[in-house]
Amino acid sequence: MLLDFISKHRQELLERARAKVALRAVPRATTEELANGVPLFLSQLSHILQQEANQTAPDGAAMGTTAPQHGSDLLKQGFTIAQVVHDYGDVCQAITELALDLRVPLGTDDFHILNRCVDNAIASAVTEYSRQRDVDRSGAAIRRQGFFAHELRNHLQTALLALQVVKSGRVGVSGSTIEVLERSLHRLRDLVDRSVSEVRLDSGTHRRERLRMAQIVEEMEIDASITATEHGIQFSVEPVDHALSVEVDRHLFAAAISNILQNAFKFSRPAGHVWLRTRSTATVVSIEVEDECGGLPPGAAAAIFRPLEPQSAGRVGLGLGLAISRQAIEADGGRISLRDVPGKGCIFIVEMPRAQSSVH
Repeated sequence: MLLDFISKHRQELLERARAKVALRAVPRATTEELANGVPLFLSQLSHILQQEANQTAPDGAAMGTTAPQHGSDLLKQGFTIAQVVHDYGDVCQAITELALDLRVPLGTDDFHILNRCVDNAIASAVTEYSRQRDVDRSGAAIRRQGFFAHELRNHLQTALLALQVVKSGRVGVSGSTIEVLERSLHRLRDLVDRSVSEVRLDSGTHRRERLRMAQIVEEMEIDASITATEHGIQFSVEPVDHALSVEVDRHLFAAAISNILQNAFKFSRPAGHVWLRTRSTATVVSIEVEDECGGLPPGAAAAIFRPLEPQSAGRVGLGLGLAISRQAIEADGGRISLRDVPGKGCIFIVEMPRAQSSVH
């Protein structure tokens, strides 16, 4: 009876469950959770009920074999333990409420089975989720070393490029190129310091300060122009409103935008163009980096911010730069997104809370 009810009213159950998830304050619902997570939870619950109906062992023995796999699947798709617990509960509540509204005569045994399935599914899924999370943590040290090496290489490359320009005799020893070299060396020092105290980022105790966007963009323009020239890329920077400010960790924020720019220079077509733009609303400052990489293959956008994963054919490296950017931006309360322009390129958008003007 219960399994038939879920199959017959699946679409309405999805709508009800999504509505509950969307209204939840904590943990806040994500777009992925609403679009794909709720159907996944309902399908898993149906699978568990089907397994129980097809076997004779009491008290949901089948759930002991299926729910751990579901927990593994949820972990791979990025769901948190809180989402696992709450989403199973929301789906269960949607089933109960719809049955009452439609006056479908689900018996006491049906509700007992439903509650037992949900309880056991949560327990088994969370147990497997936690187990795999612990396994994944064993690779965290490798990822951190990759992040460190990636930033180290970027700063060294900028310093070497600046040094080559100075050695060529085309510039003096007191101009902007020397400033780039000096700043790169300072950032290398800061990188070493930050690697020793990396716990700042994980614990949320990294140091924020109020910075003017015009100053940040001006510094980035000098650095990025050298890299753009090296790659044969045209680089344009739009003027920035001097009133715009953000509160960020200076080094993490600079590394985030720098990685996006370097990604744009690296993958844009020869003699292509890269743009750096700054937009704002009353509450948000947006930094846009547009490139001419030709667009992304189908499905590549979803994976482009994942570390240690190939981005697409012909692209070499560990894929760490954009993962570093996302981690740093989110640590300061911002978000990063990607808009693919097929046949032309990509637009990376960093949105940060705008620091409000002080009232004196």
